Amino acid sequence: MAPVKFRVVNGKNGLCRITVTKEPEKKSGLERYGFLEKNWARLRLEDSPRLRIIRKGNRFLVKDVAGRRLISGQVERLGAEGYKFIFPLAREEVLYGLGDIGRNQIDRKGMKGEMWIRNVTQYIPIPFLMSPQGYGLFVNTTFRHTWDIGHTDPEKLQIFLPHGPADIFIFFGRELKSILSGYTALTGRPCLPPLWSFGLWFICRTQANDFEVISDAVKFREREIPCDIIGLEPGWMEKEYDYSVEKRWHPVRFPFPSYAPNGPHTFLSALKRLGYKVELWLCNDYDLSSQAEKNCHSDRDKSDFFSEDEAEKDHHFTAPVVMDKLTKPDQPWFDHLKKFVDQGVDFFKQDGALQVCEHPDRLWANGMRDIEMHNLYPLVYSQQMYQGFKEYTGRRPCCFTPAGWAGLQRYTGTWTGDTGGGPKTLVACLNLALSGHGLVTCDMETTTKEGIHYGFLLPWAQVNSWNYFRHPWLLGDQLYPIFCDYARLRSQLVPYIYTYAYQAHLTGVPILRPLPLEFPKMPEIAKCLNSFFLGRELLVTAFSQEIYLPPGRWVDFWTGETYSGPLSFTYQPPVNRGGGLFLRENSILPLGPISQYVGQSLEEKYTIYISLNPESQAEFRLYQDDGTTFDYQKGKYSIRHFQASFTKKEGHLEIPDIQTEKIYLMLPEKPHRILINGQPANYHWDKENLLATLLG
Repeated sequence: MAPVKFRVVNGKNGLCRITVTKEPEKKSGLERYGFLEKNWARLRLEDSPRLRIIRKGNRFLVKDVAGRRLISGQVERLGAEGYKFIFPLAREEVLYGLGDIGRNQIDRKGMKGEMWIRNVTQYIPIPFLMSPQGYGLFVNTTFRHTWDIGHTDPEKLQIFLPHGPADIFIFFGRELKSILSGYTALTGRPCLPPLWSFGLWFICRTQANDFEVISDAVKFREREIPCDIIGLEPGWMEKEYDYSVEKRWHPVRFPFPSYAPNGPHTFLSALKRLGYKVELWLCNDYDLSSQAEKNCHSDRDKSDFFSEDEAEKDHHFTAPVVMDKLTKPDQPWFDHLKKFVDQGVDFFKQDGALQVCEHPDRLWANGMRDIEMHNLYPLVYSQQMYQGFKEYTGRRPCCFTPAGWAGLQRYTGTWTGDTGGGPKTLVACLNLALSGHGLVTCDMETTTKEGIHYGFLLPWAQVNSWNYFRHPWLLGDQLYPIFCDYARLRSQLVPYIYTYAYQAHLTGVPILRPLPLEFPKMPEIAKCLNSFFLGRELLVTAFSQEIYLPPGRWVDFWTGETYSGPLSFTYQPPVNRGGGLFLRENSILPLGPISQYVGQSLEEKYTIYISLNPESQAEFRLYQDDGTTFDYQKGKYSIRHFQASFTKKEGHLEIPDIQTEKIYLMLPEKPHRILINGQPANYHWDKENLLATLLG
């Protein structure tokens, strides 16, 4: 075996880097454009050991300071220019990550996958993998490469890197959450989007005009179906699928008087007065690398065009000639969107076209070829959208795309692309969450109660009519009331979900949590593809009546029935519900008032659900800020602390200064008395459902 020259850099606690040395050493696109923490070696990962690294030839061994073996591996050459990393795999080891690459499993053991963005089949591959045995691996590259996770050899994890730098970060932590936190400390914590983004989105038909859009908006309000966002599909454009920076409103579908394109009399202003935010669909084939180079202050070639040997100096033929007639190198992509923001548009849907397509003959402005730029492009797109909106408005951006790569969580939320809202999209969301990205949704399937249930209980919830009629009032007598019930529950859940969005922003632990994140020491749980946690307190089951409840006591949110886990059984939800929703033991769940949109002037009355075991306690820290600006980064926010305990058959509740309508206390036995903020409270005890109800 030919020797390979590589270097190992040991970070502070729980992080090291192994890089094959090349001269001159080249930074990856992720480093060049600011997607990785520059001072990574100074990061101190929580719950992580200090490391000792031993090298011998092509091999390396990582131990903690106590001498415990953490991971070993080796580096080998691959062809003329490439390399591969090899790590041993334990027989019963499970591994999670790699983003949205394959929607059949979340345990990646036994699979082989090429890391390359493709439309529909793999929108968001992420070169990150982690093991409950205490380590995570991240390959710092945007080049096409391959992971073989025990597929060829069950005892080996092999990473084939035929192009570009061979550079890998290794994270260590006792829990999967700690490893995820380390990975997002390096690649960026999840963004905190505006509060209103957690309400319901309704995307109108692409054939809709301004009158139909307003009619849809009015129907939501008249029928009291909470909805926060109205979106427009490609039909809003004058030119179908306009990739240029010259795009305009369709003059027939969306006419704006030439003398008043802005102002209070447009249909956009009418939507605003009804409490809606507005989204516009976009397609993109712009060369964003030109602006990316400017943003990272790249040096330019300033050499003279002329040589002293030239007899004639003809200035007609001195300027570069580019084949890309679409891109205007001196105009950032976001600049042409400012006029729409001025009219009242709040954000843009970054459709897959053409960012997910290969450009095999393209030399990008930054000098990269597509084999390196293809995976990087969607990431740069979201970065420039986020930064452009932030700089122009001073408000928090809401970015939305189906495509991405490592680090996308810092800038954007995603939907599962043009793949509907069925079980496969849930697996995609689980895999993304296990790769550091949990701000996810799908195109809700509104024609089944199972699809409605699942779609409303994701971190974001959207209905996309596209070419169809997915309007709730057209769903019929059975589905329409179900849709309305879930829409109202969604409205109440917004403060809860927003709290976990803030927690994700601080820690990297996602809003949507696959079961292995909460129960990492149970390898059999890797087979659970039909359930997830929304935050910590709520367990959602979807698309199957054969469900699994982890260890602990679980209260059916719909019926109040109590189950003791671990338990696998056939669950039959109520006839007007599409799946299971369970409250975890020792939890507090605050639900806000039902409002037609975020920011509607309503009396702030909360309904509190509390599940407690004897000799146990629970807490919840409700996060609140202005929901729009970056003032929270200056400390302008509040935390309302709820506490509950059940000791010696006496219940104690500490409720913050907040109006409550009802408090539901779910207990395995009747308490002798209940104290709220130290004062005795009257309550009604339901013996059959083990439920104490207190009026606010």
